[in-house]
Amino acid sequence: MCDEQTNRDVDEYIDSHGDSRGISRRDFGRIGLGAALAAMLPVSARAMQVVESNVTVTTPDGKADCYFVHPASGRYPAVIMWPDIFGIRPAFREMGKRLAESGYTVLVVNPYYRTMQGQLVPDGTRLIDAELRKAVWPEARKQAGTLSPETCVTDGRAFMQFLDRQAAVDTGKKAGTMGYCMTGSYTFRLAADMPERIGAGASFHGGRLVTDKEDSPHRLVPEIQAGFLVAIAENDDERQPEAKAVLREAFDDAGVQAEVEVYEGAMHGWCPPGSMAHNPKQAERAWEKMLALFEHHLT
Repeated sequence: MCDEQTNRDVDEYIDSHGDSRGISRRDFGRIGLGAALAAMLPVSARAMQVVESNVTVTTPDGKADCYFVHPASGRYPAVIMWPDIFGIRPAFREMGKRLAESGYTVLVVNPYYRTMQGQLVPDGTRLIDAELRKAVWPEARKQAGTLSPETCVTDGRAFMQFLDRQAAVDTGKKAGTMGYCMTGSYTFRLAADMPERIGAGASFHGGRLVTDKEDSPHRLVPEIQAGFLVAIAENDDERQPEAKAVLREAFDDAGVQAEVEVYEGAMHGWCPPGSMAHNPKQAERAWEKMLALFEHHLT
């Protein structure tokens, strides 16, 4: 989960590993945001040409500003991408674009639209480093507090309905959902709520997947009919080592195909570029696992 302790874990990791992850603070400042993010996201030799736009999606609670991207021609499986606690920003738009280049129609959503349009982090942010993280953390926690399991489901239904109305979506194929940090649990909730529509879910360093509550995400697994990838950060596993076994047992008991793995050396938040916790090697492993999952269950 993303909290003050995981922030301290990341800072300690950076202190001990320096800039060995590939892109340094200096690189971000020197080559700029777009180029730095592109450098951190490998591009497939078969990358498709895509069309991208900012869209507004009507939900039961208002108007959600989202990023919509898909291949320039044809119809493809739909995917909802939920950002982490720091919200929609260039790093997630770049990941959405990369996924579209692999043959998917992708909606990257702003989960905080009820109280805030646009980005939580300042425009032009190159890197969520320790200083910026400290500055925006109180607001991020406040915004996260406006969400709930119920808003996840009502928003997810609206996002799915929007996608299914788009010409670029092949509604004859199952859809995917993917989430990071606090929204890792959203993949479980939406897959359980829409088992006939969601064919694959991917949670990256997801928080609170196993709790004592009756609506804990792991308790929803029997309602899921989607293949799953659960990619766990090493420090999250250290804090809740029993969670992976509980998740594996839940998937096995329900007969749901799933891969639950702890990523060695990967700190909470390791997947999105533009984070000082970013681990390019392990992020790429997780991305390839996700592509394989989507290829098997959505295409």
